[in-house]
Amino acid sequence: MTGDLRRQLILAAAKRCFARHGFAGTTTKSIAAAASISEGLLFKHFPTKSALYAEILAEECDADPALHRLLELEPSTETLVVLIREMVHHFHQISDVPDQQEAQRLRLMVTSHLDDGEFARLIYEKIRTLIGAMFTASLERAVAAGDASRVGREPLNLFWFAHHTVLMAALARLPSVPCLSYGDADDLERQLCQFILRGIGLNETAIASHLDRELSPDPGQPATAEGA
Repeated sequence: MTGDLRRQLILAAAKRCFARHGFAGTTTKSIAAAASISEGLLFKHFPTKSALYAEILAEECDADPALHRLLELEPSTETLVVLIREMVHHFHQISDVPDQQEAQRLRLMVTSHLDDGEFARLIYEKIRTLIGAMFTASLERAVAAGDASRVGREPLNLFWFAHHTVLMAALARLPSVPCLSYGDADDLERQLCQFILRGIGLNETAIASHLDRELSPDPGQPATAEGA
């Protein structure tokens, strides 16, 4: 059996195990048994359980048509706003719509920061690979168009600041009794978007022009922020 085929069989077995028992309840031994291989062979492909779980999440992202539509947009001020809107909407949904898998992933991400950080590092690297170039290119276009001012020397840091903001906001609202009430829930997404867009340097004219605009969902055209 080729290495690639073996890797796919391990991933398929791991998905079943994680779906049935969650991250904490799944062991590398149980994954190896489900894949009909030894634990030693499993470790040759994936050195840790965190690495295996992060690879599954990465595959899900790669297979997400909505993400592909977003990444196919031309870098621009409008694309930058859509990207931020989508990120805010994604984290907002984790708190608003009961989804045990998404909530578990968020908890695992936060716990990783307090542990050895491995899972968080793997996920951050995947996010950077997927979205970093699009964000920085769109921000450069916005600056060149006069829609934004340059903030600091490291544009990718602005993306991480935005990501950490929505991550923490979602975490505060994750328990059944939220740790913090943000008041008007209907306006929370928009307020978060405004806060982040101003923070990364967009001017008020650009924000007013693009934030509430409905974008065309036609193939080859920018998708709506809700469906991108």
